[in-house]
Amino acid sequence: MVRQESIMKTSIIGYPRVGSLRELKFTTEKYFRGEISVEELQNTAKEIRKTQWTLQKNTGLDFIPSNDFSFYDMTLDTAVLFNIIPERYTKLGLSALDTYFAMARGYQGAAGDVKALAMKKWFNTNYHYMVPEIDDNTEIKLAGTKPFDEFAEAKALGITTKPVIIGAFTLLKLLRYVGKKQATDYADAVSAAYAGLLEKFATAGAEWVQFDEPYLVHDLTSEDLALFEKLYQGILAKKEPIKILLQTYFGDVRDCYKNITALAFDGIGLDFLEGRKTRELVESYGFPQDKVLFAGLVNGKNIWKNHYGKTLEVMDALKAKDINVVLNTSCSLLHVPYTLKNETKLPQKYTEHFAFAEEKLKELAELKKLAEADYRLEATFLENTSLFATRPDYRNLAVQKRVAAIREEDFTRLPAFKEREAIQKKAFALPLFPTTTIGSFPQTADVKKNRTARCKGEISEEACVEFNKKKIAEWVQIQEEIGLDVLVHGEFERNDMVEYFGEQLSGYLFTEKAWVQSYGTRCVKPPIIWGDVSREKPMTVHWSVYAQSLTKKPMKGMLTGPVTILNWSFPREDISLKESTYQIALAIRDEVLDLEANGIRVIQVDEAALREKLPLRRSDWYKDYLDWAIPAFRLVHSGVKAQTQIHTHMCYSEFTDIIRAIDDMDADVITFEASRSDLLILDSLKENHFKTEVGPGVYDIHSPRVPSVEEIKAALEKMLTRIAPEKLWVNPDCGLKTRGVPETVASLKHLVEAAKELRKEA
Repeated sequence: MVRQESIMKTSIIGYPRVGSLRELKFTTEKYFRGEISVEELQNTAKEIRKTQWTLQKNTGLDFIPSNDFSFYDMTLDTAVLFNIIPERYTKLGLSALDTYFAMARGYQGAAGDVKALAMKKWFNTNYHYMVPEIDDNTEIKLAGTKPFDEFAEAKALGITTKPVIIGAFTLLKLLRYVGKKQATDYADAVSAAYAGLLEKFATAGAEWVQFDEPYLVHDLTSEDLALFEKLYQGILAKKEPIKILLQTYFGDVRDCYKNITALAFDGIGLDFLEGRKTRELVESYGFPQDKVLFAGLVNGKNIWKNHYGKTLEVMDALKAKDINVVLNTSCSLLHVPYTLKNETKLPQKYTEHFAFAEEKLKELAELKKLAEADYRLEATFLENTSLFATRPDYRNLAVQKRVAAIREEDFTRLPAFKEREAIQKKAFALPLFPTTTIGSFPQTADVKKNRTARCKGEISEEACVEFNKKKIAEWVQIQEEIGLDVLVHGEFERNDMVEYFGEQLSGYLFTEKAWVQSYGTRCVKPPIIWGDVSREKPMTVHWSVYAQSLTKKPMKGMLTGPVTILNWSFPREDISLKESTYQIALAIRDEVLDLEANGIRVIQVDEAALREKLPLRRSDWYKDYLDWAIPAFRLVHSGVKAQTQIHTHMCYSEFTDIIRAIDDMDADVITFEASRSDLLILDSLKENHFKTEVGPGVYDIHSPRVPSVEEIKAALEKMLTRIAPEKLWVNPDCGLKTRGVPETVASLKHLVEAAKELRKEA
């Protein structure tokens, strides 16, 4: 049948911002090193924005975002915009940009010495945001100009954009309150500041402004809803002539759908992919005729091509209800790589199944045309449909049978923790407050050069291995001289803690330049899980055995856990995350048992990303995630002897509310980030009678500053008010690959000295 004429429009929530070849990363790092001027940095940023806006315009995108660019983080941008800047940073007397970077990275120099703000995972993603900090004296007001400057910049190019701002409710929910005041105390000031922002955009000629409110997909209390309504009643009263888009993502708004639709928003963005109840909400309660539904149907988190048939079916159903629909991404495209154009080595039989950010713009354009035609007869539609029936090389029956054969007892390690702990204390005879690091040491220029040369075929495998052995020997000696108790080999052979393992596992595909921002200038290149995963041969054993041969001290075997490997890869969509994770867990289990068989007595299995795919709603935590994620980790280590000590590590996340689940991982030692959050997790450890030995990070490795002995000792003394001395380990809060050699050595010397002083006083 011929469909009626449509006025279908397309939109995206946001776009990547580091540049297709990481231009912003490299330029910003040059600025940090004092190699270029602020003008050069700004010019690079301006060129990236111009390129991206022009691309989006040329693909026919109707709603082009602005202010989705950031030098470091959009939450930090919003805080600065509204004058939420702690006094310790303003007192440095630095420029506005350098004050911003001091909040993001910390500062240690002529102007003073301050730590960075805390860092947390952005909802259920691998992106990290800076946690703005507010005290009772903070005056919330519109103080910055960034959104307006970038809107004007795009307008000068002939592009009227849709400015994007983190919404007032989400901002207040993400703030860290260090005084007596709480969110409600700031509601009037925040509402007035956002109203002022709309007034300036109206003067500038904006038509739409997007307020991102991802916090609305959480479990909300009546107090939350009251705060949300109070904020937006004030803001929306001042919106004319601006149209306001309330944008949600990462889930559904089941707790507040009626509240949202009753307010005077002009558009509402809903996630139809992660929002399991979104379609049900729209069908059950309807959608207001006076509003536009921005339907999140193109996946902003994963790299698989959109299934046009499924998307168009949802759009047809919405239009049948006379809903004015804009086709949208499910979230910002920040979470996917830039473009497939940079990938020259992957065969077409694989790449034709993928869509990165630029390709998703093309998908939006194609879906727009299909929605305005009898799409079932269109060649584009037929090609897309056939693609999903022609996927090659992804099944491995042996792997599938092994997963099916897993028994309940395979998830349980014996003997129980208390007995193992006593056995290990005797076997290792470590001092009180044993010192260690998390795994990696500085990836200096010569390390990177060696790996690149091997990849390009400029040196032999033997030469590459010999170089890495020399580096390992060098750093084993450094660790011995510093006085660390449990050593690591340094991971000089590894490009990335996930990619390294993926390259040696079957079922994975790898890209050349598919970089995704993790935080600030830190980018990762997630591998793609194409098919069933298995281990074909040992992956780390020879490195760990060699390192152990150089010292009499315990040498940690370093592995990445199955949940983190899954969460930091682009996962399959044709099988469950549980099944995919169990496949990986069995592969890592094989490696653990091989390490043990070769004399490695301490094995660290990092689960840095355990929290990452935790559902945002508490009611879904266990049945949808923890009920298989925690057993997957136990499957990895349940086969080792009592004398073998299993460590794990967890990166920047909120752990307090899942601390019992973490304890159930049944590791022997857990280390985690704590320094940026001022050790707030300590109370939770005590309250939950945490049995596992624990090493909260004593200093921040994401900052170039060197902590003093006194600073580390003070952190340890604080820990000892919540953690028994015999259970406390001393370590940085993460791996040291991004740090320089002098600062690393200096920091670790201070760490060891602090531990020694504490032992004398114990």
